[in-house]
Amino acid sequence: METKLNRRDAIKSLGAVAAATGLGVSNPLKAEESKNYLKGSAPIRITKVKAIATYPHGLELVVVKVETSEPGLYGIGCATFRQRAHAVVAAINKYLNDFCVGKDVDNIEDLWQSTYQSSYWRNGPVLNNALSGLDQALWDIKGKRANMPVYQLLGGKCRFAVDCYAHASGKSPGELAENVTKYMEEGFRHVRIQLGGYGSTALSQRPDFKNAGFGLERDNYMDPYTYTKATTDIFEKTRKECGDRVELLHDMHERLQPMEAINLIKSLEQYRPFFIEDPFSPENNRYFKLLRQATSVPIAMGELFNSPQEWTDPIKDLLFDYIRIHISQIGGITPAMKVARLAEAFNVKTAWHGPGDVSPVGHAANAHIDFAVWNFGIQESVNFSDKLREIFPGAPYVENGYMHINEAPGLGVDINEELAAKYPIPDVQMNNWTQLRRNDGTIIRP
Repeated sequence: METKLNRRDAIKSLGAVAAATGLGVSNPLKAEESKNYLKGSAPIRITKVKAIATYPHGLELVVVKVETSEPGLYGIGCATFRQRAHAVVAAINKYLNDFCVGKDVDNIEDLWQSTYQSSYWRNGPVLNNALSGLDQALWDIKGKRANMPVYQLLGGKCRFAVDCYAHASGKSPGELAENVTKYMEEGFRHVRIQLGGYGSTALSQRPDFKNAGFGLERDNYMDPYTYTKATTDIFEKTRKECGDRVELLHDMHERLQPMEAINLIKSLEQYRPFFIEDPFSPENNRYFKLLRQATSVPIAMGELFNSPQEWTDPIKDLLFDYIRIHISQIGGITPAMKVARLAEAFNVKTAWHGPGDVSPVGHAANAHIDFAVWNFGIQESVNFSDKLREIFPGAPYVENGYMHINEAPGLGVDINEELAAKYPIPDVQMNNWTQLRRNDGTIIRP
């Protein structure tokens, strides 16, 4: 009688044949080989965390350097907070070093979370900037270990370069329009326009508080009417002289009261701004709902944010169009990627803060994220002097209105410590540009 093998018997027979012949259906790793395969390289430990401060152009720049147990392997990150530079340096040298030495450089998320909450009180700009420098330096190291630019570790490029906006100013609407034209000739498609400095303070007359001897002579004054009239004039003049193809931006820098800001933005709608930046101080975030009801002008916000509680609900509620947080202010690349992913879900674009008082390392960190996130909007541009490029070899560069990086592993920027040391930050900081008052002397919150 013929017998039929069932499926289980067939598999057993096949296994016996394979064992007898030394052949097999598959060729899995032996247990010992599997362990070797999974082991990977030995952990690399942090051996030192230190601050490098430099002051080459009257701007306090602070960089974190993370040294490791692997000879020659280190990373750098930007921790610049020029208004409190000495406090950041102290936080790095007297706190972060002891906290981080001995830890595995690969565990960026764990290092970020443990550092973030270790002071118990958190979301302060001094500690966040120190943490940002550490975080960026760890990403720099990880990119060097992988022999890849950091943007590759974040998902790779979404675009060939980073589109930027330039900064145009002037003493009159006509002079400003001429400067916008020059930037257009250089290839910029986006230009931020200001008449004089923020708030057009140069146009304001001598205030009563100075005549009364209140405050200090160096305190600044802004007349709201003069500023709002000047801003409308420069949009009208620039559109007339430069046409509709150039995208125009403007930074209000939170210098008006909320209803004044809303009225100004409504008046600018006819000139089709690309965005209006920072209309309200963080204390007045609730006015965004009224602004949304009043105008369709795109809004960029977040330069002063340093806590997720400040941006999560406004993004979810579609209260602005561009999230403009300062990467050092919130703690580095790790949280910035989380913000970008959150914003993508609600069609909010990125426009990271990138002023002159951010080191080339910080600008490189911005650019690497800009390459990797789909919802990139625009990037603030910066031109580095030859001196700054000598201190920070490999700094990003702008060409035809686009920012480029050098494609080296990590963030691609290094620091010449000996040259940086030739420009020490001053012992006493007299940064007074935010000290703005009304006519009667009341402080205006930026």
